[in-house]
Amino acid sequence: MPSPPYPPGRPHISARIAVALAVSSVLLLLLVAFSWHPLLTLDGSIARTTHTWAVDQPGITHAFRILTDWVWDPWTMRAVCAAAVLWLVWSHSAWWLALWVAATCALGTGVQQVLKSAVGRERPVWPDPVDSAHYAAFPSGHALTATVVCGLLLWLLHLYGAGPALRRTGLALAVVSVVGVGLTRVWLGVHWPSDVVGGWLIGALIVALAVTSYERRPGRRRLDPRRSPRP
Repeated sequence: MPSPPYPPGRPHISARIAVALAVSSVLLLLLVAFSWHPLLTLDGSIARTTHTWAVDQPGITHAFRILTDWVWDPWTMRAVCAAAVLWLVWSHSAWWLALWVAATCALGTGVQQVLKSAVGRERPVWPDPVDSAHYAAFPSGHALTATVVCGLLLWLLHLYGAGPALRRTGLALAVVSVVGVGLTRVWLGVHWPSDVVGGWLIGALIVALAVTSYERRPGRRRLDPRRSPRP
């Protein structure tokens, strides 16, 4: 993408999305924190079913462990975000935007750790586990980190005027990664389904807030997309 960034979108749209995500995230957080029985029943039913499948299908389970531990691991996602930050600085000297992206990714990590500690939800426990994980369950760090990083990258593709083919490819990879990592965490029995949904919602909320605040920042400089690219 050699072209300079297009002007930001309409701030009120991202603000409305952020409000909707905030309401949904807070509602789910309260249901989990207060152990709402219907939610716990649904979580348990889905988790027991997927765990049975995981035990009966060791080949798929092994593949999912590789995907969740390496391809979609939070540190892998953070490395992808770091690469995007370096690209912004190296190719476009977009220091402020690079800092914004890095800070948003770091914020996602901080938020998930605070919520895990505050909610203190126990992870599923199985007599025949196929994988293991530590610390509290809600929200899923894998799901939240993947959502934040993929959301930021899709925003950058839009901001820098990526072509239709690149945008569609990026969207497809983002959907597969975000949905896929959530499914693997439930399949492997290390998260309840609502942990994953919480990670998706809170991660999307963080991206929406970052986009809204960036577009509303004082004295932002709107770049003309007709300018010639840097050599």
